[in-house]
Amino acid sequence: MTKSYGFDTLQIHAGARPDPATGARQVPIYQTTAYVFRDADHAAALFNLQEVGYIYSRLTNPTVAALGERIAALEGGAGAVCCSSGHAAQIMALFPLMQPGCNVVASTRLYGGTVQQFSNTIRKFGWSAKFIDFDDLAALEAAVDDNTRAIFCESIANPGGYITDLDAVAAVANKVGLPLIVDNTSATPWLCRPIEHGATLVVHSTTKYLTGNGTVTGGAVVDSGKFDWSASGKFPSLSAPEPAYHGLKFHEALGPMAFTFHSIAVGLRDLGMTMNPQGAHYTLMGIETLSLRMARHVENAQKVAAWLEKDPRVEFVTYAGLPSSPYHHRVARICPRGAGALFTVAIKGGYEACVRMVSALELFSHVANLGDTRSLVIHSASTTHRQLSPEARAKAGAGDNVLRLSIGIEDAADIIADLDQALARATA
Repeated sequence: MTKSYGFDTLQIHAGARPDPATGARQVPIYQTTAYVFRDADHAAALFNLQEVGYIYSRLTNPTVAALGERIAALEGGAGAVCCSSGHAAQIMALFPLMQPGCNVVASTRLYGGTVQQFSNTIRKFGWSAKFIDFDDLAALEAAVDDNTRAIFCESIANPGGYITDLDAVAAVANKVGLPLIVDNTSATPWLCRPIEHGATLVVHSTTKYLTGNGTVTGGAVVDSGKFDWSASGKFPSLSAPEPAYHGLKFHEALGPMAFTFHSIAVGLRDLGMTMNPQGAHYTLMGIETLSLRMARHVENAQKVAAWLEKDPRVEFVTYAGLPSSPYHHRVARICPRGAGALFTVAIKGGYEACVRMVSALELFSHVANLGDTRSLVIHSASTTHRQLSPEARAKAGAGDNVLRLSIGIEDAADIIADLDQALARATA
């Protein structure tokens, strides 16, 4: 679908065509594991990547493919691959780039699960991560060495709502000749399109705002199609002959779609982190109302954050939409439609007050999730970030006295009233 359409049109129509067999208007759930080949030559062409089509649902599925096409269109990318979760998407993004002994330079302001994955789990692949404050661009550049293969950050960081200066970080990535990977989960392409700020790859936990209803998990990796994988010799999985495909050089043969095809033909084939078609269907339906939901999320978050900042029971609020935020000046340039709906609030009374407040909230749901239509709360220090050291939690904006709020689309007055009564009980 042409990218000349507006966002609201693309979120409904991109990837969605009437079913050729039945005329069904909504994308069907293709609940099948395999697909019949026309003949032996057709099968051979598909397996050789000489023809695009469906082989087996671990690799490709029409419902999942429609979702990938829609997300790619919204992000302004060349292609996308969908997978089973946001964490799977992060591994899928790194997989074609890394080799044993290689590292990724990552922001210190990341979701605690990502910090855990990068600190410990990826070491089992022989990879490693260096965590740097991305506000210090000199330190970021200095952290890059001969074995660095990517730079990784979040557009709006979880949990604090910190906004990354993507233009400045992309300039460093371009200078050192490395791909910039941006997790755009908290912003969604309605608030921020990282590719327009120089990102090479964009990852999503589609579980969150894209689906928007807390029903299914999923992930996606969008490729800008703009990075030259053959320029440096650092990315042999994309530039060198691939033994599994008769010596095919993905970048030479597939150009802007090299990363996407490699992620499907090799990544999903061998790692198997597949999105199921019913999950893709839920996310496709959720995306149809993305702009409407995000506008309300942002409107409510602005009201709630402003109210909390004035409350004497609160130490601070990290919402970048507030003029007092040190990152407020980035909003208009990086997220021109608003600073999102995710931020933290520090409660006077510390750890125990936070625990009491979580228990006292009635409208908010205490869950390990964000981006739902419902308002959500979690005490990161005792849950999502508890595996980190106190120092690492503080750097990630998840101190003992901090709650993470994901503001929903309920009536803003009701959200504020619930916070008010819970604060009264928590700080009594």
